[in-house]
Amino acid sequence: MAGEKKLRKSQAPGVKRRERKDTRPQEIVAAAFEEFATHGYAATRLEDVAARARVSKGLPYLYFKTKEELFKAVVRSVITSHFDAIRERMERTDLSVEAFLKGPFLAFIQDLVGSKRAFIARLLIAEGHKHPELTAFYYEQVVSRGIETMTRLIDRGIERGEFKPTPLRDYPQLLFAPVMTAIFWRQLFERHHHLDTDGLLRTNIELLTDAIRAPGRKGDAR
Repeated sequence: MAGEKKLRKSQAPGVKRRERKDTRPQEIVAAAFEEFATHGYAATRLEDVAARARVSKGLPYLYFKTKEELFKAVVRSVITSHFDAIRERMERTDLSVEAFLKGPFLAFIQDLVGSKRAFIARLLIAEGHKHPELTAFYYEQVVSRGIETMTRLIDRGIERGEFKPTPLRDYPQLLFAPVMTAIFWRQLFERHHHLDTDGLLRTNIELLTDAIRAPGRKGDAR
């Protein structure tokens, strides 16, 4: 018994080192997200990411050859994963489309505006014109997939007789537009005038669903 305990103790440091090695890419991505959110893309240095992640200066390069690759990994981890989750929930839901928009979708965008994930959108708006490869990647991974998802959701509502055909199907960006307004307001104008961004997003969904609801159909509760 004593020998087994001694063996386990001798193995423990090695096990911990392996576990740390396995999680290092995620730790580096998490640290990079904080650096990008704090300093922007151009000002973020991989050595600062390494310092925040408490790894050697050269280690980020072992997993991510360039800062661009690291940024893309941040988008996949922090943004894409959350969008994938809401898309999967949309596919599996038993809610009506209107109820889904007023419930899970509304909660999703309200949380997005108040989270650090909003810093990625701000970063791209501020610096994307200098780094078109980043905006192209973000469009492919996030924006285009979001548009496709919302178009399919609107189509589902029409097919079920919940919604009447309207131009909203051609402009599903209208469902997201107030998200950008809320992000801008919090960053630029909140100090001057408080805006209830949760109320803004909720009101937009209510106005849009009122406008596209099929004649004779009552609104679904949130």
